[in-house]
Amino acid sequence: MTTTEIKQDLKIIYDRECDRIYRIAMVYLRNVCDAEDAVQAVFVKLLEKPQCFEDEEHEKAWFILVTKNYCRDILRSSWRKRIDLGDIPERASEDAMESDVLIHMMKLPVKYREVLYLYYYEGYSVGEMSKMLDRKESTIQTQLATARKKLKIELEKEGFIYAGK
Repeated sequence: MTTTEIKQDLKIIYDRECDRIYRIAMVYLRNVCDAEDAVQAVFVKLLEKPQCFEDEEHEKAWFILVTKNYCRDILRSSWRKRIDLGDIPERASEDAMESDVLIHMMKLPVKYREVLYLYYYEGYSVGEMSKMLDRKESTIQTQLATARKKLKIELEKEGFIYAGK
């Protein structure tokens, strides 16, 4: 491959994965600057250790896993500071309901945020999340159920009407 072809391939991958990496980083880090840093760090890792992806699903899973691990490392670091959830800007493309749900989801502990995000926003099954997060399927199911209950309670406090089961 020529340098130009490599750059084109990287641009295609970047365009396809950038928003997903950013959203996942926001779920964990809850800070725009840190999420942007995560996007850069994940792509630097790809440049340092090029990957040969079998298909787009393999690529997607690799980026999610690397992003999750990077974010967890940042959260464990001693310089990590807490921010007010009001500092998180809303994206213009999100409708008000989705934005409110996402803001309330961000208030949940990380173990609940990550399973909700991967299940509802990325479309992963319980089995896929089990492998990705290295947890039992029953644990993932329990965390999803607990996360839904906690999110429902928070949304009802804000006046949302639950129309589900």
